[in-house]
Amino acid sequence: MNAARAIAVFAGTLLLALAASSDAGRLFRWKDRNGVTHYGDQLPPGQRAEGEIETIHFRNPSGAPVRLRVQRMQTSYQAWADNQLPGPMEVQLSFKRSENVLAAPALPKRVLVPARGSLLVATLYASDPSRGGDFELLMDAIPGDPQARPFDYAYRLPFDADRVRVDQGPGGSFSHADAQNRDAIDFAIPEGTPVLAARAGVVMQVESDFDKAGLNREKFGGRANFVRILHDDGSMAVYAHLQPDGAQVRVGQRVRQGDRIGLSGNTGFSTAPHLHFVVQVNRGMQLRSIPVRVVGPLGELKFPRPR
Repeated sequence: MNAARAIAVFAGTLLLALAASSDAGRLFRWKDRNGVTHYGDQLPPGQRAEGEIETIHFRNPSGAPVRLRVQRMQTSYQAWADNQLPGPMEVQLSFKRSENVLAAPALPKRVLVPARGSLLVATLYASDPSRGGDFELLMDAIPGDPQARPFDYAYRLPFDADRVRVDQGPGGSFSHADAQNRDAIDFAIPEGTPVLAARAGVVMQVESDFDKAGLNREKFGGRANFVRILHDDGSMAVYAHLQPDGAQVRVGQRVRQGDRIGLSGNTGFSTAPHLHFVVQVNRGMQLRSIPVRVVGPLGELKFPRPR
């Protein structure tokens, strides 16, 4: 599995564009008698959405963890980030394109949006009010608080077993060489093995509807079924490659150490059934793995560290 690309699913891009979507907001664009371009989420009084009035749809991808919301004010537009998840999300808003439009504060701008919260990221206004303007916005999102400071913790084995076999440890050359997965552990367990929470926390994200696997990195590297659990110190554990419909928890659920959270599988970029376990932190719009101590039936597991 290329977990870097799989986890990148959690970092959605939201685009203010001309394409329609089933999960979309809507703005109108028109020019007044003086040729000045206006935007609004409601039609101008006494006019219909045809002819000189253009309808603009902005797309929020289905299941997007953070959604872009553009709100019209009297002389400006506000760009809001709405966090759908029960954990903090760091977002970065930037212009994809702008013409005669300025932002306050200047873009790109990063903010931390609290769990289930909304935050005003920037206000957009015309740099020259006497003429029209145009813009497109991009918003990227990464789970976690970049200021989180994880403390040392002894994680339990994320499944019950008398013996433990590790197919790939920290720094493994197959798929553990990137920042998100350098400290990951691939446990070789049969498909359908109950996966247990290695530490208590809140279920932050769940993906369970992917049913394919293979070694085509481009095709499968960005997809895998997983559960992400947010811990009290801001770190986040990811349990990946679960079987289709293998997640047995819901977003927002509080789990205790040892609770069943899913069934292991073989989805995404994978050579065989296994459980990919990694603990991550957000370090400024980038997920990074951290070393962990895992305690099994015979004591703490030892992994050789790559040079």
